[in-house]
Amino acid sequence: MTTTVHLVRHGSHDRLDHTLCGRMDGVRLGESGRVEAQAAARLLADEPLAAVVSSPLERCRETAEAVAREHGLDVQADAAFVELDFGDWTGLSFPELEADPRWEPWNSRRSLNRPPHGESLGEAQMRSVRGLEQQRARQPDQAVAVVTHSDIIKALAAHVLGLNLDLYHRFDVDPASVTTLVLGDWGAKLTRLNVR
Repeated sequence: MTTTVHLVRHGSHDRLDHTLCGRMDGVRLGESGRVEAQAAARLLADEPLAAVVSSPLERCRETAEAVAREHGLDVQADAAFVELDFGDWTGLSFPELEADPRWEPWNSRRSLNRPPHGESLGEAQMRSVRGLEQQRARQPDQAVAVVTHSDIIKALAAHVLGLNLDLYHRFDVDPASVTTLVLGDWGAKLTRLNVR
């Protein structure tokens, strides 16, 4: 039995590329993000989804609602797919982060570093892999959409491909893009990456 998981990154918000939002409350889709969410919903409209699951954060829930409407489904929140906890860096601008001497090591060696008082990418990868396994148990031989964040999608793709987390920057996950995994007792494979 296999389960297909369509990982959808949330649409754009007004702080994208300016602020490290992390788990900040109140970060909602901007106008372009709402358009992107509708495009992701159309991309998945012909997929036989049994469930739409979302990170609890607003920008993901709003994107997930667009996907769920196409299938007549409710959105199920799951903290396994919440954004990485960036700790003390949450809410800082990228110029502020670049002035922090810990920022460069974090970005160049994510396997060995963590945000101050935050979560390592390895820890986020483990919790999201557990979340995938729970979805596989709930949706055997079915498909599910999981709306989450770039770091989480990259960590899950790296896990499936057997990539070290330090190779994290070798592929992109754009807003409202779809990355598809197929999971089974035999393991997992990636069948689509960053499609819009």
